[in-house]
Amino acid sequence: MNTNLNIKEYNADVYLRLSKDDGDKEESDSITNQKELIFEYLKSKPEIRVHKIRVDDGYSGVSFERPAFQQMLEDIKKGTVNCVITKDLSRFGRNHIEVGKYLEKIFPYLGVRFIAINDNYDSLQNKASENNIIIPFKNLINDAYCRDISIKIRSNLEVKRKRGDFVGAFAPYGYKKSEINKNKLEIDKDAAEVVRDIFRMYLKGNSAYKIAAVLNQKDIPTPMDYKRDNGSCYYTGFKKNMRSEWTHVTVLRILNNPVYIGTMVQGKDTTPNYKVKKRVKRDESKWNRVDSTHEPIISYIDYKNVQDLLQTDTRTGDSEDIVYHLSGILKCADCEANMVRKTVPYGQKKFVYYVCGGHKKDKKICSNHSINATVLEESVLKLINYQIEVIADMKEVLNKLEDNKCKKAGIERKNQQIFQKKEEIQKLNGLRLDLYEDFKEGILTKTEYQELKQIYEKRIKIAENALNVLSGEMELLISNQSISNDWIGEFVKYGQLESLSREVVVALVDKILIYEKRKGERYPRIEVIFKYAEEISETLNLINGLQEGPNKELIGGENLNGQKK
Repeated sequence: MNTNLNIKEYNADVYLRLSKDDGDKEESDSITNQKELIFEYLKSKPEIRVHKIRVDDGYSGVSFERPAFQQMLEDIKKGTVNCVITKDLSRFGRNHIEVGKYLEKIFPYLGVRFIAINDNYDSLQNKASENNIIIPFKNLINDAYCRDISIKIRSNLEVKRKRGDFVGAFAPYGYKKSEINKNKLEIDKDAAEVVRDIFRMYLKGNSAYKIAAVLNQKDIPTPMDYKRDNGSCYYTGFKKNMRSEWTHVTVLRILNNPVYIGTMVQGKDTTPNYKVKKRVKRDESKWNRVDSTHEPIISYIDYKNVQDLLQTDTRTGDSEDIVYHLSGILKCADCEANMVRKTVPYGQKKFVYYVCGGHKKDKKICSNHSINATVLEESVLKLINYQIEVIADMKEVLNKLEDNKCKKAGIERKNQQIFQKKEEIQKLNGLRLDLYEDFKEGILTKTEYQELKQIYEKRIKIAENALNVLSGEMELLISNQSISNDWIGEFVKYGQLESLSREVVVALVDKILIYEKRKGERYPRIEVIFKYAEEISETLNLINGLQEGPNKELIGGENLNGQKK
């Protein structure tokens, strides 16, 4: 029952709200315009005294968890306010169920007079019969309008994500939004250098915990503090102290983010609908991933090496912050378990060796595969130096070979592949046409004809896709933009090494296999499997195919596996 019928004076809160998410038009629905309209209306209402002006700027009308609205509600419950005035029902809210609950239950029970000026609604004067029909209908329209706007905004954002536009509220750490186009990212020099340092430290063997400690020692602002220090209106519920600290989780989050190689990944989570604001994770297949959308901070090779490391077991020793050179890369050749580093004290000395992790857990799984750490590292160093020397020789050979000769041979080879693929497509098309004749003559049933037709169409589509790829590669060769040999630089940039380092091992070695020592052998056999094996093989084949006569001696007398010819 409404208890405000006998009240002669009202303490009113003027409620103003604006939100782009609801499709509100700033010109007509601006906070200033709402305020002017309400105060003009109040000139004819001497019984109403304004208590406070409540403003929720930037809050959707779908949810009632708005700060100014909640403050107003608290004053209503205390009895300080007994009247609410708003421009129209849509300013009050766009959720027809919640709006109806306030107008029909909560406000009447608390004795609150509600006025929506443009909707010509005043709970003190309007007839109940009219209210029961018109007001719920208007609330439904407001709700439907909000739903329609929400669908349009979601669709627009999805289109932007698919074409690689950045749609987040804040740029990722290391980047800033372009002044010209807010949907494009530009490198933030100061933060980008911190990102590079994080990747460098991790590649050199520092653990995520150690990296976080170093950043805290240097008093480098965390991503959260950096955004706030640079003027961003950034808020998070996780901050407890005046300044936050770097943690291993923050470091790992940066190391895992493909945005630093120029790849935009968005749409990882969403809300179920326009009324439920709780975010839920989306299946990875529905993420929007677009490459080369902005300038990278980290090279693809370094990023790939870091991702490989993150997939391995790279625990540090009990008193160490540095990951061992071979950690996560050293494997048992028989059971493929990680080799485990063990230290055994003997008098004043300490002996370090590696054993099979599978054998350590269960002696039935595998044998010991024990190897002395010093012997192992010396052997690996020799093998890496030899591989670097071989790659350097390959680079020298490539430099000596004529560029136009390489290019001509590549174009001829690609032309042959294109010709063969076109012949294949022509043959498949002919077979597909023959099927219809066989069907007409009764050789094939209708079901057989349809099944075979689908099979040939699928094979034709695959062949046509392959032809498109080959044609694209041909265009690259003709325009002299063939695939670069960046991997060669990864080897030769180190020169001949005097000692092992985590950075070198991670950059060049895929894995190291330790075999069980056989009878009569002093040490177990070691096999180093280097990265870029496929690229090395293709380049060697290219060199062998292009060299003629005496030029072949440029390769040397050993192949890439270190075996004599």
